[in-house]
Amino acid sequence: MPCYCYILECSDGTYYTGWATDPEQRLCRHNRGRGARYTHSRRPVRLVYVEEQPDRSSAMRREIQIKRMRREAKEKLIKSK
Repeated sequence: MPCYCYILECSDGTYYTGWATDPEQRLCRHNRGRGARYTHSRRPVRLVYVEEQPDRSSAMRREIQIKRMRREAKEKLIKSK
């Protein structure tokens, strides 16, 4: 089953990175305040980047890689899509 790594842009301009099996459904959960604690106080959020991964462990590894990137690198990744 494919999984996805995604980046959200929060209302304060910050980025949140996560993984999900259904990024659109996960986006809805974040916007309802049922996503991550980080996004709860930064709603609304919008999906700005999605990257398909072959499985859950790959998606989780990619999430960590993206979280370690500087903001400039994340912006470049978002623009490359």
